Amino acid sequence: MPVTPTRFTLPCAVHLFLVRGGEVLLLRRANTGYEDGSYSVVAGHLDGGEEVVAAVIREAREEAGIALDPADLAIIGVMHRRADDGERIDFFLATERWRGTITNAEPHKCDELAWFPLDALPANVIPYVRRALDTYRRTPTKCWFESYGWSGGNGWSGA
Repeated sequence: MPVTPTRFTLPCAVHLFLVRGGEVLLLRRANTGYEDGSYSVVAGHLDGGEEVVAAVIREAREEAGIALDPADLAIIGVMHRRADDGERIDFFLATERWRGTITNAEPHKCDELAWFPLDALPANVIPYVRRALDTYRRTPTKCWFESYGWSGGNGWSGA
């Protein structure tokens, strides 16, 4: 019998920029084993059989206790990223509208939620998230694609 080769797969994640004026909500990671002590945004992996917008709506509810309307979400960027453990695809979405009060709904994974000016982010933002936030700040209405973490530089940017 012929051997079927294993197909290459990529983990996919969604990241949400909750924007208020010129500020973005950041979450400081804790007790996860990945980038603990660093800031990120509401984010998580797709569960499989789940559309990108549905995944970001779920993550916003799980992590920040808020509800989102799909019509208020904009897909602002896609990043093909090389990480220590392989390659990944990240989808970045943004909104200025939500229902409910933002709360730390996962205190076992996050020890702080805080608003920061997009042009004055803390030093300890996860590097690829910082890159995405900087690209968004420069081009908030343009959807971009970027390669990040590949040898020979920081990668190609379509922004």
